[in-house]
Amino acid sequence: MRDPRRVILFPRAARKAGRRGTALGVLAWLVGIAFCLPAMWMLLTSLHSEPDAATNPPSLTAPLTLDSYRVFFGAEGGASPWPALINSMTASLLSTLLVLVLALPAAYALSVRPVRKWTDVMFFFLSTKMLPVVAGLLPVYLFAKNAGMLDNIWLLIILYTSMNLPIAVWMMQSFLADVPVSIIEAAQVDGARLPTILARIVAPVAGPGIAATALICFIFSWNELLFARVLTSVTAQTAPVFLTGFVTSQGLFLAQLCAASVVVSLPVLAAGFAAQDKLVQGLSLGAVK
Repeated sequence: MRDPRRVILFPRAARKAGRRGTALGVLAWLVGIAFCLPAMWMLLTSLHSEPDAATNPPSLTAPLTLDSYRVFFGAEGGASPWPALINSMTASLLSTLLVLVLALPAAYALSVRPVRKWTDVMFFFLSTKMLPVVAGLLPVYLFAKNAGMLDNIWLLIILYTSMNLPIAVWMMQSFLADVPVSIIEAAQVDGARLPTILARIVAPVAGPGIAATALICFIFSWNELLFARVLTSVTAQTAPVFLTGFVTSQGLFLAQLCAASVVVSLPVLAAGFAAQDKLVQGLSLGAVK
């Protein structure tokens, strides 16, 4: 016989769970808005004139203008940002492609193929990220100077590839560990060689994880400043280095700096928005075991 108390209490428990879900939803929206506020404030500041952007406290009702964007794109005779943007895009894309080409076989060997003491190998990969970047700056600078590679975009591509390769192998190892071994064995029985297995079986199955790894490596390469600042000057100057030009001895051009920051952030935001489904799926795949 059904307990009448459970029938009476169920609507109350349902209402309580509904209120709890609503509160959590509102809290999630508030946290999301709090994370977006700096970017929204930067966008608003970029649409103000320099005097309005420099007011303290800032004025929310100041008139909007696109003068800062015109200055950024060289409409008033300033330096053009296109070479720096092209250099950043070239270095980020090529280094990310090289990282994926090198990390996929390494992660396959560590996750699918039996490797003795593979945890020691993974720890070695991770330990390479523990060295402060500035500690390797002088040796890299001396090497680049002696090799005649200063202010060379290929030097940045090699550096970004070596910097992102350990974290890429670490991430992709966890993704490829979820690939069913039976599929790989079936392909081997059919006569498929290793390049075919990686390209037609492993890569499609682990596609979300590979996309997440590629996006993170692209962001790391795009945002890198220290090596690009020291090792480049004009020819291979990247977008983050170009941004530092708005902080001069004459003062801080806040509106122009915010406009430049918005433009430089757009490629990363566009890549993240386009790959958000793969990114969430890939990160969740690697995190849940």
